[in-house]
Amino acid sequence: MKQLRIMNLKYMNKKAVWTILLGLLLTSGWGYSQQERIKIDGVAAVVGDYVILESDIEKTLIDLKSQGVSMNDISRCQLIGKLMEDRLYAHQAVQDSILVSDEEVRSVGERQIQQLLAQTGSMDRILNIYKKESEESFREELYKINKLRMLSERMQSDIVSEVEITPEEVRQFYRAIPEDELPVFGAELEIAQIVKIPEAPQEEKDKVINRLKQIREDVIDNGASFSVKAILYSQDPGSKAKGGKYTMTRETQFVKEFKDVAFSLQEGEISEPFETAFGYHIIYIEKIRGQEIDLRHILLIPEIPEKVKQDAIAELEEIRQNIMDGKMTFAEAALAASDEVETKYDGGLLRNPTNFDSKFELTKMDPTLNAQVRNLKDNEISMPIPEVDERSGSTKYKILMVTNRFDEHKADFAKDYLKIQELALTEKQFEEINKWRAKHIESTYISVIGEYQECDFANNWIKD
Repeated sequence: MKQLRIMNLKYMNKKAVWTILLGLLLTSGWGYSQQERIKIDGVAAVVGDYVILESDIEKTLIDLKSQGVSMNDISRCQLIGKLMEDRLYAHQAVQDSILVSDEEVRSVGERQIQQLLAQTGSMDRILNIYKKESEESFREELYKINKLRMLSERMQSDIVSEVEITPEEVRQFYRAIPEDELPVFGAELEIAQIVKIPEAPQEEKDKVINRLKQIREDVIDNGASFSVKAILYSQDPGSKAKGGKYTMTRETQFVKEFKDVAFSLQEGEISEPFETAFGYHIIYIEKIRGQEIDLRHILLIPEIPEKVKQDAIAELEEIRQNIMDGKMTFAEAALAASDEVETKYDGGLLRNPTNFDSKFELTKMDPTLNAQVRNLKDNEISMPIPEVDERSGSTKYKILMVTNRFDEHKADFAKDYLKIQELALTEKQFEEINKWRAKHIESTYISVIGEYQECDFANNWIKD
């Protein structure tokens, strides 16, 4: 019985991957009425107000294959079962008034598009990859995909929002696992770092500020095209090709300084140059539509001279030598010299982004970080390592040390309490979702059509 529970937990992790992957790939049947449903050719299933077409399943299978996903472990019955689950959650979310605003959906879509632009370089390449004829059709499909996914996620979050786990329940969960079936936690490391971020000298900053002022004046005084200027001069890869254009709301995930300036401007106004972690910008407000704005911007990044970079490396080398000579501890050096605010006050200790724990499991560690630390011996400090900051695109330098090492081991209640607690809570949430799903399958209009009536579903989609 307990082994089945552990398998369920693994299944939940797979479900999370499926939700993301299918959400990005699937074009969904959208909100047909009861009368319209029976008139549509190729309907595979109906869940509440949502229709799943044969073409949806075929397209999803093709897309999964094109992404390199093995079809050996995924049957058509499993796939349609997963699609029906998502639509059951979304349907009930609407019934329970758990809504997602249009602004939220568009904001998520815009962020995804910007990420795709950064990866591909142009909207034309995105349209080619997703086989769409126009940006408008791509945005429309992305909106529908995200709306369904977000409704489904909100409903699932609501189902488990009040599920809690007590220490006694955690203890019972652990004791119920047979000794030979205890989960094994992989080798883990605690890692600390000291970071130096080379900063452009003031004269380089002044150069880009003055250049932005010249561009601004040329647009205002001479009627030059802001869009053309952005294509020619902006250093923002996400918007350069489309003339610096972004559509955003206050919920869109831009840095605070950028949003503060953008929402302080009137339609047709151009900002003065201002600074963010990415560099220096000017913004032109093209259109205001309620809480949503269309803007164009130009980003210029001050150049960092090679000497400044070499000085940062030399400072890290000196810090490293001082630690090795016993003049200071790594934690003391981090507090005194690191430029990374997030870690310097914690002895340079890195936090795992998945759970904010200080431990990193080797098999699940970011491959780049793994390569940087895997050959370090206890108390050994790396030489300075260059690293591109994902947030700003600038290069920083760091030294790393493995502060603690934990070998692979079977779960121990005292040492691994937080991990065991997480497993116990996940199982309890899984059971709650199972109960909710069984209840709402009974009370929701569901029709499974054709060959899919022969599927051996895990849920009672085909009612007696």
